[in-house]
Amino acid sequence: MADRDPSTARLPSHVEVGALLRQVQAAGGFAMVLAKGEADSGALLVVLTDQGRRSRAWERMPSPDGHRVWTRVREEVAEDPGDFADWLKRRQHQDPDLWIVELDIPEGERFIR
Repeated sequence: MADRDPSTARLPSHVEVGALLRQVQAAGGFAMVLAKGEADSGALLVVLTDQGRRSRAWERMPSPDGHRVWTRVREEVAEDPGDFADWLKRRQHQDPDLWIVELDIPEGERFIR
């Protein structure tokens, strides 16, 4: 068996999601799974919101150095909040293995950085 580089090791998705939910709830926020993806290797999309407003979607994206970094990929537009919900549905349909998790807490970015 080949040695694995610990810097590239990844937690199973369901473990990472569970930890994220517990951290946010312990900090007084609300967290829920909107779409359950593949347990071990499903990608994770995090929707950050503050009291149900200003939804922002974050995903890990490849960076030039080969690592994956959290990147804001979509933001709710106040004039058309339904567009954000429609985009989430399309994104889930494109990748049935995708986990979508919503964190409703001020300054939610602190949980994914």
